Amino acid sequence: MNTPLVFIIFNRPDTTKVVFEAIRQARPRQLLVVADGPRDHVPGEEERCLAARQVLEGVDWPCEVKTNFSPVNLGCKKRIISGLQWVFDEVEEAIVLEDDVVPDPSFFGYCEELLERYRDDHRVGMINGGNFLRSRFEAEGSYYFTRFGHVWGWASWRRVWRQYDGDLTSWPEKRQTGWLSEHFGQERLAQVWSRIFDDVQQHRVNTWDYQMDYCLWAHGMLAVAPAVNLVSNIGFGADSTHTKEPSVWSEMPRQPLSLPLKHPDRVELCEPADRIEYHNYLPLPWLERKKRRLAKLVKAVKGVFG
Repeated sequence: MNTPLVFIIFNRPDTTKVVFEAIRQARPRQLLVVADGPRDHVPGEEERCLAARQVLEGVDWPCEVKTNFSPVNLGCKKRIISGLQWVFDEVEEAIVLEDDVVPDPSFFGYCEELLERYRDDHRVGMINGGNFLRSRFEAEGSYYFTRFGHVWGWASWRRVWRQYDGDLTSWPEKRQTGWLSEHFGQERLAQVWSRIFDDVQQHRVNTWDYQMDYCLWAHGMLAVAPAVNLVSNIGFGADSTHTKEPSVWSEMPRQPLSLPLKHPDRVELCEPADRIEYHNYLPLPWLERKKRRLAKLVKAVKGVFG
């Protein structure tokens, strides 16, 4: 594989080994590894971080390995942003995997082909490895275009990263314009993402990935999504940074994608697919009604018992 591959690791040697084995099968010529350092207050984390880094000693194919290891803990947001800044200072384009995302073997060829095809097409900002539609939409080709970027296995270019703003400095001004409502054409979804961007901009959440969606939308770019799901997140659990609770998205089945790819006729948003994906971000109406009934019941009980 000729495209540079980025591997982001931390303190989970077990999942790191699983993902590394998929990387070893792909045999990238260049491997760039980003690692955060241990937290002082977490017993045993220094040893786990070291064990995760030692997995890289398994590189047994012709490969240039570059590392960007932090000696101290920077946290999810700062570490990944600073690491990706280093990556895109080094290379023009890259495929990115975290230590809990296992790709189908076809993921690598899919990313390589699309990185080349859309390298200079500024309408396209990101290549997703995940398909979260759960077979509710069937694409005509090998992939379709979506508003939503997903970072469980993805690829992009330096030209896009240069527009990335981890602190969403332009959001307060954009928020006043009704921009998101116009972007989605539906108010409920705009409200959900407005709250998300508020939390990011006001540092209430320590993450870096919502800012990728903001980058795409603020600069009029689309993401590519595969017709089938190409990646599986094996990292859900108590030792995860964000995905601690069981989820329908945990360990989603992977499917191979036939190569070479069958390309869509035009670069344009696939609105039917995005309408399905909207529901991944919106509470279901029945759930909202259930919550309202529960709230009324709690209020009534409190009224009875003081």
